[in-house]
Amino acid sequence: MPKLNAVEYESFEAIKQTNENETEFWNARDLQNVLQYAKWENFSKVIDRAMLACRNSGFDVDDHFPDVRETIKMPKSAEKQVIDYKLSRYACYLIVQNDDPRKEIIALGQTYFAIQTRRQELAETFNQLDENNKRLVVRSNIKQVT
Repeated sequence: MPKLNAVEYESFEAIKQTNENETEFWNARDLQNVLQYAKWENFSKVIDRAMLACRNSGFDVDDHFPDVRETIKMPKSAEKQVIDYKLSRYACYLIVQNDDPRKEIIALGQTYFAIQTRRQELAETFNQLDENNKRLVVRSNIKQVT
């Protein structure tokens, strides 16, 4: 499996956060910047398509796109509440899959989230094994490397 050590992937890693349960998430407004969207209105259209894909796939949108309100500073010391989302890895994957792959950063995002999603699936499968089967998997991997 390819390693994710390209400088381009660092921007996705840099905005990744974890909550108190050690679950990864990405703030949509941070992802907007990484994906080079100047306006939230344009990025929110991509989020809407990703939410539709999530819903049509049988998943609960609120599990992957929980909305949060943030306060931002406005001119003259005013403040404004804006919407943001705490995106799951799956939500981010759907966002980049529903965007334009002709943009290099989108293609990089598609690769990053696809590989990270697969890694998580493999880790979860491995963690469900009993200790004897875990040792067999590790031995098999060692044999393949040597």
